Amino acid sequence: MDLGLSGARVVVTGASRGIGRAIAQVFAEEGADLAICARTRRPLDQAAQELAETGVKVFTRDLDVTDHTALPSFVDDAAEALGGLDVLVSNVSGGSAPAPDQWERGFNTDLMPFVRLTEAAGPYLLGSERGGSVVLVSTTSALHVTRPAGARSYGAVKAALNHHASSLAREWAPEGVRVNTVSPGPVEFPGGGWERRRENDPDFYESIRARIPSGRLGRPEEVARSVVFLASPAATFVTGQNLVVDGGFLDRV
Repeated sequence: MDLGLSGARVVVTGASRGIGRAIAQVFAEEGADLAICARTRRPLDQAAQELAETGVKVFTRDLDVTDHTALPSFVDDAAEALGGLDVLVSNVSGGSAPAPDQWERGFNTDLMPFVRLTEAAGPYLLGSERGGSVVLVSTTSALHVTRPAGARSYGAVKAALNHHASSLAREWAPEGVRVNTVSPGPVEFPGGGWERRRENDPDFYESIRARIPSGRLGRPEEVARSVVFLASPAATFVTGQNLVVDGGFLDRV
């Protein structure tokens, strides 16, 4: 299926590994030019080299998303390098930090980066001839309170992000910019948190896997395809939605 993304100009944060890396790969395979960022230079350079092999333009920047002043500069430089912006995918996450700093960390690594990114990208997206699109990568932990969510900052901060994304969708829709959310369930990949849990806490890992009707944890590319679809012209009348990609993990209507 041609998603109509050839030549689109796309920003993907946290794109050197895992879900973010898979998202960038699917966009590249669809012919979109990319601006990607991550905290560590070496895996970022490797990702850029592999993405460029598809024939698309790739702009990179190593940055720490807790440096909120660096995010607008990254967006501006990305727009200059790509000749504008059509899509923003916010995939940054601080994960579950130990108490007592988890709430402050969640605010700095999850909530404020999305706010700063959308503030910076907004003017470019509003000016996109293709029609701008934002996709927030959230989590099923924002939608339930049992394990692995629990009474911790991760799910609560992501729930606040979901609210903000939905509000932006309604505010920007008259201007032709769509905002959607994708909420993955547990996703496993080499070096990721669920791989570490499988090795270090197999009982907990198995308790979560057993609750997934599909019988396994998700894969990054399965989330990536949903993100790219929502960002694409194939979903031009879809905005303000939260697409859950979890193999049936959540028990809800």
